[in-house]
Amino acid sequence: MKRQTFLIDADDTLWENNVFFEKAIAEFVSRMEPLGYSAAYVRRILNEVEKRNIRQHGYGVASFRRSVEETYRRLAGELARSDEWAWIRDRARELEMTPPHVLEGVPETLAFLARRHRLILFTKGEPAEQAPKIERSGLVNYFEAVEIAPEKDRVSYEHVVRRHKIVKQNAWMVGNSPRSDVNPALEAGLNVVFIPHPMTWELEHAELACGTGRMLLLTSFRDLRKHF
Repeated sequence: MKRQTFLIDADDTLWENNVFFEKAIAEFVSRMEPLGYSAAYVRRILNEVEKRNIRQHGYGVASFRRSVEETYRRLAGELARSDEWAWIRDRARELEMTPPHVLEGVPETLAFLARRHRLILFTKGEPAEQAPKIERSGLVNYFEAVEIAPEKDRVSYEHVVRRHKIVKQNAWMVGNSPRSDVNPALEAGLNVVFIPHPMTWELEHAELACGTGRMLLLTSFRDLRKHF
């Protein structure tokens, strides 16, 4: 096979990420029950707050903590308690300290691909948070380059293509998110390997778009070895 370029997502593609946030959210929702709010209502308010804060403050634990605090303030009002504020602070610190849990089969598959193709890690978030996570994962040496964007949209894909002189027809975005990995890559003219994750963040869900590139649907990261 002709040498390909792979842009590979990080969170929930190479290692677990959202499962830890979902656990924190489930705990937060449970703690709001004594205030009389349903789980669905609490989650809807948190999603609305997160969408707004992402536009202003980006992604990551700091933005998540801000969103949970704002949601709690809105729900609890004058009934807000100091122990709940402390719980939010401590839970955010735990998320910051959680090491990357690399998914099964990822290191071997990256080693296999790196011998044959060009690998670029392309993720989004706050560089100060994502860069150390990438280093701690132990996977960085498989990649020719690392790109951390504040948002993964068509513009950011075009920037990476130009920066690394990527030939689009020989390039694939590999990821789990329809909104950030699949749709903008297809819109930018790249091919896509879509590997759904059962815990993909709600705000990353979207209807799959059409594009000029091809899309390959796989059930696990290790299945890349069967195709490339």
